[in-house]
Amino acid sequence: MVDHVPQVGAPDPELRTSPIVDEDTDLSLDLELESGVCYFNGATYPIGRYVRSGSELLRCVGRGVWMRVGETQP
Repeated sequence: MVDHVPQVGAPDPELRTSPIVDEDTDLSLDLELESGVCYFNGATYPIGRYVRSGSELLRCVGRGVWMRVGETQP
């Protein structure tokens, strides 16, 4: 699975990137985050999409935020 996941690099503070959270983060209070897509360095990704940022594996989840789901080998 990881072989087909794009490497997006580190978040660029100049470009739009959705919040990156851990699996145990409670998103119920973050209503302003609600979006149908995730952004990473200005590019859009659909809900359910995986990307790699360095060695971190991220998944775009329901409210348009990136969830850390693990680490990958370089």
